[in-house]
Amino acid sequence: MIHANITPEELQKGSSGTMVDHLGIEFLEVSTTRIKAKMPVDRRTIQPYGILHGGASVALAETLGSIAAQINIDGEKFVAVGLEINANHVRSMREGYVFGTAAPLHIGKSTHIWEIKITDDQDRLVCISRLTVAIINK
Repeated sequence: MIHANITPEELQKGSSGTMVDHLGIEFLEVSTTRIKAKMPVDRRTIQPYGILHGGASVALAETLGSIAAQINIDGEKFVAVGLEINANHVRSMREGYVFGTAAPLHIGKSTHIWEIKITDDQDRLVCISRLTVAIINK
């Protein structure tokens, strides 16, 4: 587990110039069993009707699940790549922040499954997602 001690600040710095940066995602907590971030609901993440775009929620979910998987493997030998993601959007948002939290459902040698809950600032469910990640040789 090469990256098990990575900090939210290090993740933020490593995401400079990426979609994470573009969407305004900010990492809040990171460990091998939980990763949490927030994302603004603003001009970058809404759809034309003025509500949070489902694709932005999925981007947040895949970001968290992929990073979580990567910090649970030997990064010198393996890489975690998304295999399948699904999402159910259950509450709309027009402003503020959403908070994504990824937790493992399965951590195996060749696959991981991560559940990502996205909530509002009152801890009400906005989106629930499940990400399956393949662990492949570098």
